[in-house]
Amino acid sequence: EAINPYLALVSVRRIALERDAVRQRAEHGVERDASDPRAFTLADEAEHHYIHALEKGLLKIMSKMGISTLDSYCGAQIFEAVGLANEVVERCFTGTPSRVGGLSFSRIARDLAARHARAFQTGRVTLPHPGFYKFKKDGEYHAFSPTVVHALHKAVRNPHALNGDSTGPSLSSEGYATYRAYADLVNNRPPVEPRDLLEFVPAGPPVPIDEVEPIESIVKRFSTAAMSHGSTSSEAHETLSIAMNRLGAMANSGEGGEAPERYHDERNSRIKQVASGRFGVTPAYLASASELQIKMAQGAKPGEGGQLPGHKVNEEIARIRHTVPGVALISPPPHHDIYSIEDLAQLIYDLKQVNPNARVSVKLVATAGVGTIAAGVAKGYADIILISGHAGGTGASPLSSIKNAGVPWELGLAETQQTLILNGLRERVRLRADGGLKTGRDVVMAALLGADEFSFGTAALVAEGCIMARACHNNTCPVGIATQRSDLRAKFPGKPEMVMAFFRYLAQEVREILASLGLRSIEEAVGRTDLLRQRHTGLETADLLDMTPVLGAATLVGQGPIRHGGKPNALPAEESLNDRIMADAAKALAADGPVRLHYQINNCDRSVGARLSGTIGQLYGDKGLPPDTITITFHGHAGQSFGAFNAPGVTLHLIGDANDYVGKGMAGGLITIAPSPQAQYVWHENVIAGNTILYGATGGELYAAGRVGERFAVRNSGATAVVEGVGDHGCEYMTGGVVVVLGPTGRNFGAGMTGGVAYVLDEAGTFAQRYNPQLVELRPLSERDEKRLRDLIRRHVALTKSPRGSEILARWDYYRTVFLTVRPRDAVAQIEAAAEGTEEPTAARAA
Repeated sequence: EAINPYLALVSVRRIALERDAVRQRAEHGVERDASDPRAFTLADEAEHHYIHALEKGLLKIMSKMGISTLDSYCGAQIFEAVGLANEVVERCFTGTPSRVGGLSFSRIARDLAARHARAFQTGRVTLPHPGFYKFKKDGEYHAFSPTVVHALHKAVRNPHALNGDSTGPSLSSEGYATYRAYADLVNNRPPVEPRDLLEFVPAGPPVPIDEVEPIESIVKRFSTAAMSHGSTSSEAHETLSIAMNRLGAMANSGEGGEAPERYHDERNSRIKQVASGRFGVTPAYLASASELQIKMAQGAKPGEGGQLPGHKVNEEIARIRHTVPGVALISPPPHHDIYSIEDLAQLIYDLKQVNPNARVSVKLVATAGVGTIAAGVAKGYADIILISGHAGGTGASPLSSIKNAGVPWELGLAETQQTLILNGLRERVRLRADGGLKTGRDVVMAALLGADEFSFGTAALVAEGCIMARACHNNTCPVGIATQRSDLRAKFPGKPEMVMAFFRYLAQEVREILASLGLRSIEEAVGRTDLLRQRHTGLETADLLDMTPVLGAATLVGQGPIRHGGKPNALPAEESLNDRIMADAAKALAADGPVRLHYQINNCDRSVGARLSGTIGQLYGDKGLPPDTITITFHGHAGQSFGAFNAPGVTLHLIGDANDYVGKGMAGGLITIAPSPQAQYVWHENVIAGNTILYGATGGELYAAGRVGERFAVRNSGATAVVEGVGDHGCEYMTGGVVVVLGPTGRNFGAGMTGGVAYVLDEAGTFAQRYNPQLVELRPLSERDEKRLRDLIRRHVALTKSPRGSEILARWDYYRTVFLTVRPRDAVAQIEAAAEGTEEPTAARAA
């Protein structure tokens, strides 16, 4: 709870005094007198600045990890040790997971002495550049060094890269030879990942290559990793989608949504991601997918939400994400509708309702204990579990988010495979690996450790022209990939054929390795850890690592299935209320006129309306149907996710009450909730719906004649809502829409709110202590605000018969004086930029 960096403090004071002495000699010819108090003042100031920097850095890490208080951070042990011997961990990091051993105290001391000798060697006048971020000759080894990047570019740009048309099965020998030169550079590199410490053990005699699974079958197991349109340019993003669709593989949209005009051609990303920010998640977006991926975390920076600097949020990106141009977009660390494994299962259920034809995957990171989480995900009926490793990176995040974060996918994949086998769950789900995959050797290694499928991020970007300039977060990518600047995007060199060539070459290398191992398909390789063993590298530090935990699954063969059983992890068969609604609404879905439906509902009826809205999204896009085409009245107690992803044209009236997540992802239409007219309680003093209502909504209207729970309208991007009281964290991260609160609010209202407007009734005069003032400000009602507010309350009363609303309208001259308007500050972009330690974006950068 208290740390004294005494050596650093002494060093800071000494540096301050030495610099002051140099300055005094230069300006006055003499140094200060040793007793001059001004010298000590300078040292005190330097010490203060250093402590302030440490505190700010600590708070930054805590906020990135979703930890709100120092007490929660102290002793949390959210870290994992990789490469330290047990003696070091037990002494210095007691209780911290460490799976593969590593450096002892004596070896650490030797390294420290060597570093000290280099730092203080005599005669040196320049400070060597270690090349931690950008490649430097004689610096730290980079897996994607300029030599490797150039070799891959040469391979995919070879005139013989593809022989025949773009889908032709044959590969030219000349084109493949250039790829082999690239693969040899990667496969023979110094050990930088756990798989570099492993080697293959043949299962038997080699088999003829003609008997091995063909390229066209292997590439169907490939996908591009999640990279958003926003972190990358539209040209780069669409090129990947076109290439993967032509191959019969899949591209991943990332968490930034996707332009609707892409949904029905070969630019469509068949994997659509649902992340904590819910950017661009609409019924049509979900309906356009073959796979829906829930991003729980990111391998390159676990614990953090996605980040897009304000200078990359131009008009196009803001339109797709339903946000404000120029303002940084940071996804919350948690999903606000997932606080338990049961909540995750509910979101899986929601997605399977809105798009029954899509597989649902869950993206986890390779961390200690991921196997237990994966077991819960499998029991929650996910179809695919992605284990994401630390390698690779992001096209948007600050550099501070990349280093010393995450662990290799080999550790997480091995643990997940072993845990699923031990619990009899392996055949229910497919496993996917990503994080630095580059060659066919990597693919076969991942398969032997348990992966059925494989995702590629950085390698796919390099194949379409990335030169690893490490300028992704600056919006200055010189080849037009990780930028939104039109002048730089014009320089984009990529073509779908280049990406296709890379994946076809890679699949051919996989075939050759399988043949050498005596295997005829990837399916035969999945989970066969007995075909791997640790190799002797001759490097002292590398050979200190013990890969036995990674290979431990070999002892589990025979105790249960070691690979996916081939069937979807389907929800239990049952007749649901959604089935009845779909049958009864068939006339309206066929554009054959409006329908009016009535049902009883109970709390076992979950995600009611989601399948209807998903079908509308598939048939009619986000425009949906005309207002009130399908009107459904329910009586009773709605289960979770009532009206989730509600589409335009759908009106849901609920007489009763509802659980959590009402209207999550709502894109249009109308939802009303009111108590029974026979209710004997005071409506506005009681809760009528649960937590996290309108999470990620992009449109539509909601009126609730009663109070609602916490996190109301979090990440609202366009919906209009009137409620009669909210819990903590109302309108958090809101970027659009209108919210009216006719009653009390909880704490932290408007935190991270960068768009839209809220009107709050503050009869008690306490709201100024309950809102978060960082990005929003309070104002009295303007004439325009007053008219809009009064019209919304009138509509609320007309739809719900709210006594509270009627009272406010009857005494309008009084109540209009106790309403406050909550709006984002004019300087939101500057505030956000300062918080991130970056410059405010200029018009040129946002172009």
